[in-house]
Amino acid sequence: MSSKTYNKTNFHKHTFCIFTEVAFSEIENLKLNFTSKSGSSYYFTELGVYRLSNHWSRVANCRWRIVVENNNDKKLKLGFALWTDFHQDNDYEKLYFIELDENCKVNYFHKNSANFKEEFVLRTASETTKIIKQIRNLLETNAWAKHINKDITVLRKEIIDKLITTNQSFQEIRRSYL
Repeated sequence: MSSKTYNKTNFHKHTFCIFTEVAFSEIENLKLNFTSKSGSSYYFTELGVYRLSNHWSRVANCRWRIVVENNNDKKLKLGFALWTDFHQDNDYEKLYFIELDENCKVNYFHKNSANFKEEFVLRTASETTKIIKQIRNLLETNAWAKHINKDITVLRKEIIDKLITTNQSFQEIRRSYL
C-alpha cells in the first residue's frame, strides 16, 4: 500500500487517482472549499474530495481520471475519491500496469490499486502510454495482422495479453506469429 497519507493539503501534488462519477445532488449541502485557476471546484470531506470539472486525465502535475457510470456526454462531471484512493505519481518509477476489460477497453492503474496482479508488468507513465497506444491500434485496425494465419479475435487477445504481462515489444510478439 501507499506509504503516504493524502488529505486536503497534499492530494493535488504529484498523485494518481481514479474518481467515481456521482450525482450533482451530493454537493448541494457542502461548502465549496477551493476553485482552481482552470475552474475546477473542490469540496472536501473527512473521507475524501469531490471534484467538479470539465477536464480530467492530466491535471497539472497529477494523473486523475473519472469512471463514468452512465456514459453521459456532459462535459462537466462531478467525481468523488476517498483520500485512500490517491497514490504517489512521478515520471521515473515503474508505478503503472495495464488492464483490458471485458468490453475491450484498455486502461492503466497504479500498482497500489486493489486489482493489481503479479502477472502485470509495471511501467513508467511514458512506457504505459506507449503500450496503451499500441493496444488501441491492435483493437481498432487489422493491417498489423496481414500474413498471420490465425483468427484475428484470438490473435488480438494473445498479443494484448503478452503486451500487458511481458516486456516484449509488439514487433517481437508479432514476429513470433509469422
